[in-house]
Amino acid sequence: MENTRIYKLGIIGFGGMAGHHFTQLSKGNTRVRIKGIYDLLEERREAAREKGLYVYSSSEEIFADPEIDIVLVAATNEVHKELCIRALRAGKHVLCEKPVTLSSADLEDVMAVAKEVGKVFTIDQNRRVNRDYVLMRRTVDSGVIGKPYIIETRVEGSRGMPEGWRRTKALGGGMMYDWGVHLIDQLLYMTDAKVVNVFCKMYSILYDEVDDNFHLVITFEDGLTAYVEVSTNNFIQHPRWYVLGTEGTLQIDDWSCEGRVVKCKVREDKWGADISVTKAGPSKTMAKRDPATVDVIELEAPTDVEDNLDPTYYQLVDAIEGKPLKITPAQALRVMKVMEAAFESAGTGNAVQTNI
Repeated sequence: MENTRIYKLGIIGFGGMAGHHFTQLSKGNTRVRIKGIYDLLEERREAAREKGLYVYSSSEEIFADPEIDIVLVAATNEVHKELCIRALRAGKHVLCEKPVTLSSADLEDVMAVAKEVGKVFTIDQNRRVNRDYVLMRRTVDSGVIGKPYIIETRVEGSRGMPEGWRRTKALGGGMMYDWGVHLIDQLLYMTDAKVVNVFCKMYSILYDEVDDNFHLVITFEDGLTAYVEVSTNNFIQHPRWYVLGTEGTLQIDDWSCEGRVVKCKVREDKWGADISVTKAGPSKTMAKRDPATVDVIELEAPTDVEDNLDPTYYQLVDAIEGKPLKITPAQALRVMKVMEAAFESAGTGNAVQTNI
């Protein structure tokens, strides 16, 4: 008979992301139910009461509750390490919001405690199931564009950053910790190839204390190069994904998954004596291609993907019940080390040689 145990969840930090967890779990997740929350702010505690949740008087009360199986750590980033360790030592399984910690050393400390106490510890890297990412990865993995050698991934807005932790360095603010962690995780989840070089330029356009824009270049040992850009001051956006392969090019415009593949059928690499005239003047190399030499494949959003938090919780419950964990601390550690190299590069202005 299939295991139908329902696990009870306690939440520490009932801000915007925890509210998203509540909304998702209220839609019918069959394995996890929220029992209650704790937050430092009374207005958030009151919001939880209005949703019918039990409100604990402290994080210690959550840890001491024998009915709580899992603790979601959704407080500000600088306290993740402390809360994760306390929850693990209290005998709870732990799901931590990203970024899991603010340093790889802190993450290794949490991993050591999880191993010591024998509890499952995972991270909410939920954007592995975003449809745009899944579409890009499946298309690349199909081989239709040949071997990829450049992947460009961007998230861009024009309204600056929301108030709160994102604008505060001590709280783990800035776009590298907010969005970089997701985009890097998506890339590293595609390949086991070592990251051998990291170069990053960070900008503080509107907020002096943290990065509100960054450009990151990651080079892998197999020759793949990834360009990662996050901006909060872009008024004309680039494509969400742009991938160059040896046999074609992929473009996905945005999260709606509108995009296409242009695949080479015939190599037009033979030129006559004549020089083509373009709007930029005479050119051979950049002459217009004959449309008959390529196939254009329109892309559509995958319909079999749960683009929500359920997969994060299901893989956690599966791991509690003995199956392999899908979002592992070791994967998060790899992401953290790339981010640390990015901060180092941005600070020195130089590329950082790595073996990640």
